[in-house]
Amino acid sequence: MSVSEAREGEFEQLWLPLWPLASDELLEGVYRMSRTAALGRRYIEANPQAVSNLLVVDIDHPDAALRALSARTSHPMPNAVVSNRANGHAHAVWALAEPVTRTEYARRKPLAYAAAVSEGLRRAVEGDTGYSGLLTKNPTHEHWDTEWIHSDLRSLDQLADNLGTNMPPPRWRQTKRHRDNPVGLGRNCAIFDGARVWAYREARRIRQRHEYATAQDSHDLHTAINAEVASRNAAFSDPLPASEARAIANSIHRWITTRFYGWTDTRTVNEATFTAIQSARGRKSGALRSRRDAILAEV
Repeated sequence: MSVSEAREGEFEQLWLPLWPLASDELLEGVYRMSRTAALGRRYIEANPQAVSNLLVVDIDHPDAALRALSARTSHPMPNAVVSNRANGHAHAVWALAEPVTRTEYARRKPLAYAAAVSEGLRRAVEGDTGYSGLLTKNPTHEHWDTEWIHSDLRSLDQLADNLGTNMPPPRWRQTKRHRDNPVGLGRNCAIFDGARVWAYREARRIRQRHEYATAQDSHDLHTAINAEVASRNAAFSDPLPASEARAIANSIHRWITTRFYGWTDTRTVNEATFTAIQSARGRKSGALRSRRDAILAEV
């Protein structure tokens, strides 16, 4: 068995989708099919709908392979680089030792960390900011030139350490640039962050209807959150799969209806809490105005 055949076998073990999206020509449509059939197509879904164990960066430059393999930008070597021999563009693939969960029951911090690492990899090789990470060039297909670099599985911490200054700053997800154009796993996080803040206000509005939250209140909130998440997802040129969008909505709804005091407390308590918060804000604002007036009086 050749080295290439051995590495292809390793990839098939790392590639987790059982019923993936796949296509030979993206403009002609992308369809779900059996794993065996998908491995015969040029483009395949990189990860299952529930987890991500492959981080893929799209490098739209004629020297894409060189960028992916060069150490000058201080980034970890990818497991594989899959190149288009016609224009030199490539997908670089990094395999994780532990998959990151994307379902409604997923912890958000590991997913946000994975999104940050993915962004660091993109920055290191100047990858495409519009790439969603859904489909990747099939490294086992003869249409592409594939370079198998190594078979090591690395943790997010190991990748982050090797990326150094290419890692985005801690609050990068709050920047306007990221909010307007999130990349890869960052789209999941961006939808969650934006819809979560919106859902808190919607939850307060719905809770004003009854002293205690009812089953109908919960249903109405769930419907509203689903609609908001779907709307935000549709705004992307390459949206997340509908199942992943639903998982985000379910996660937000579950958190609010079990942990958010604005939902779990009675309406009377909520109103008292809201009044106390507003009073505190008023006192703080008044103190600032008094301090400002005193300073102006001395000038």
